[in-house]
Parts: sequence; structure tokens; C-alpha cells
Amino acid sequence: MRERIIGVWRLLAVEARDPEGRVVPSEYGPCPMGTAQFGPERMMAALGDGRPPAAGESRHWVTYTGLWQVEGEVLRTRVDGAHPADRIGIGSDQVRECRFEGARLVLRPPPRRVRGTLQQLELTWEKLA
Repeated sequence: MRERIIGVWRLLAVEARDPEGRVVPSEYGPCPMGTAQFGPERMMAALGDGRPPAAGESRHWVTYTGLWQVEGEVLRTRVDGAHPADRIGIGSDQVRECRFEGARLVLRPPPRRVRGTLQQLELTWEKLA
């Protein structure tokens, strides 16, 4: 799996579901955008809500980089640079279930609360190079 992940990826879709399995709005909005690059040891990703903000509004964005590894069907990144900064350091590994659907990579982070609702995300990526 590791060799299939190495490369440059474009975010295609983000789907969020509540604990009952219903689709709910994600903080990435209806137009998510992002890129991720995986080298042999390090990765970096930048992703967020691709819509321009309305007056006085901000949009969700996250960036991070670090050493990465695959353990079975789990992608783990030891984050050493990020925005927001609370993703940096020991105990802040980014852990994602990962699988391939054809040529597309699907990442599933642990569920987390967003605006009071527990959400399970699936992020679908397309390899560019």
C-alpha cells in the first residue's frame, strides 16, 4: 500500500455522517479543496472549504506536515508542522483508516465533534502524479 500512496493527490470529496449514518454538512463545506504530497518519508497536506468567504466570515482550513507510515490499513502521520498549531507534537499523530477504491484513496479519520455534532468523515483523493 505504501508505494501506491507515494505521490501527489487532489481532494475530490468530503462526506460527513452523524452517528445514525445520516449525511450532515462538514466544515469543509460543499466545495472542499486540497492537495497532499507523500514522499518516501514525509508528507504535507493543505485542505479546506474552497468557497470564498462572505464579508466578515472565515472558512475552515488545515495544513500539516510530518513523517508518515502505513500500518496495515492505517495511515499515521507524526505531525511536526501545522496550522492550527494544536496538531503538532507528541500525542497529535494524525491517524486515518485508509483504503483504495479503484485508483482513488479514501481516508477516514476518527470521529470528532463539529459544532456539537459527532461526525465521521471520509475524504476521497485522486492521484495526480
